[in-house]
Amino acid sequence: MAPTGDELLRTLAALASPHRLRIIAALAEGRSYVSELARRLEMNRPLLYMHLQRLEAAGLVAGTLETAPDGNSVKWFEVVPFALDLTPAAIAAAAPTLGADGPGKDEK
Repeated sequence: MAPTGDELLRTLAALASPHRLRIIAALAEGRSYVSELARRLEMNRPLLYMHLQRLEAAGLVAGTLETAPDGNSVKWFEVVPFALDLTPAAIAAAAPTLGADGPGKDEK
């Protein structure tokens, strides 16, 4: 199913960051927990969490909280399979569905 205008904007906004593209690239190799991912990407955990939340809100990654053998909770993230068909026709189909208060409301 084609995305609505607001879904398309959320996806494009989520992908419009070099940090988030690196996160997706790292997770494309397999799921990872936050501390390990932060070390691999040389990013502090609060910044990583902020980017992961943006990707998760756009439906591009999914996080699950699991209990480790030592009893600690570990948050794992993985890429959600997605494909983006970005063509003039796809944009034309999504444009009429843009909400007045959607993600792009502040952009002029």
